[in-house]
Amino acid sequence: MVNYDEYVNVANMAEAVRGFSRARNLALSAVFAAMTAAGGLISIPFFPVPLTLQTFFVYLSVLTLRRSAALSQIIYLVMGLVGLPVFARGMSGYAVLVGPTGGFLFGFLVGTFCSGFLLDRMKGRRYAGVLSLLLCAVIVFGLGWVWLAYWLNWDFVMALWLGVLPFLPGDAVKAVLALAVGKRIRLS
Repeated sequence: MVNYDEYVNVANMAEAVRGFSRARNLALSAVFAAMTAAGGLISIPFFPVPLTLQTFFVYLSVLTLRRSAALSQIIYLVMGLVGLPVFARGMSGYAVLVGPTGGFLFGFLVGTFCSGFLLDRMKGRRYAGVLSLLLCAVIVFGLGWVWLAYWLNWDFVMALWLGVLPFLPGDAVKAVLALAVGKRIRLS
């Protein structure tokens, strides 16, 4: 005979776990938004794009949060939009989002969304983390490159040489470090 009381309790527990999972994802997304902001404060000024640790935390959010990584970047962008000094060099506001480096910032959002989705789909496959971070980097730097060229009225070659290529070796190191740290803090 079926005990309906046990069934109801199991259903309530399942709902509680889903609620906990949503709360956990939101909390972790907020933590990664804060870490991305902290990464922007660690900045070495270059023209036209500063060197920061933001992409390290973007990559780490993809490896840790997977599909929820985009939520961390939405929170990060909203924090900067409302005036919190979270962008590189402690800047904030609408002007930064539409300024010369805005393409990189929007690239964080699009890159985490696409690479988090890819990583979730490739769960357990060899090199899934590497491929997802490669996709994230291509999106971040691709959007940043096109936006920078348009905004500064440069040709694409000049924008590539000044706004993308100098940062690729450092980002490769950040991606390798994110992979190493991501293995240690695997959540799920």
